[in-house]
Amino acid sequence: MLAAARKELLMERLRTHGRIVAKEVAAELGLSEDSIRRDLRELDAAGLAVRVYGGALPASPAVVDYTARTAVAAESKRRVAEAAVRLIEPGSAVLLDGGTTALAVAEALPRPFTGTVITHSPTVAAALLHHDAEILLIGGRVFKHSAVACGAAAIEAASRISADLFLLGVTGIHPQAGLTTGDADEAAMKRALAARAAETYVLGSAEKVGAASRFCVLPVDAVAGIVIDKSPEDPVSRELAAAGGRLVPAR
Repeated sequence: MLAAARKELLMERLRTHGRIVAKEVAAELGLSEDSIRRDLRELDAAGLAVRVYGGALPASPAVVDYTARTAVAAESKRRVAEAAVRLIEPGSAVLLDGGTTALAVAEALPRPFTGTVITHSPTVAAALLHHDAEILLIGGRVFKHSAVACGAAAIEAASRISADLFLLGVTGIHPQAGLTTGDADEAAMKRALAARAAETYVLGSAEKVGAASRFCVLPVDAVAGIVIDKSPEDPVSRELAAAGGRLVPAR
């Protein structure tokens, strides 16, 4: 089998099964595991898969640059944002992550909300300028890909605040890989924010569910819930629930 045909078969396996076990595919095709691993390395380098121990997972499409992400799954993000806003109690302190789904939450938040919104995203803070809420902006080195502050200074600032709720944005939500993102510093910042909130809910727009990125933020059972734009009967939804994830349907 030619390499191009193998890669297409591997991509189809990722779409239908949500994962690849190199040993199993090699045995099925009568090929060496080295051949399959080489194909997976090339798919990973092309941004089409994420290599993990023993195989690969589907790569998240939510790792393109910030401007391009605004056009990805816009309706799904809107549904998730509207469901997430219903989790916010009047007068509470809310930690709001960066990214385009978090921006949709800011836009969906009622203007009369009189609580406090804490964010490390300048774009999220700017979207709330005309709201009644008090806005606290965490500073630090700006990671331009997601338009958020990251690094030691941002984590130090985050360690001095507390919140009732953290609405966490990620690029991948996978039953085995957990909640993932594409940058190590950003993953560390998200963990630091989650540690400062009484409850953390994940913003799970459709393109992220069943996909994975390189760096793990948290396992799915470490958060209070996943606001998910998938049917509870969807196979990945069932796997997430079996892995300990509490699903909050956005539709």
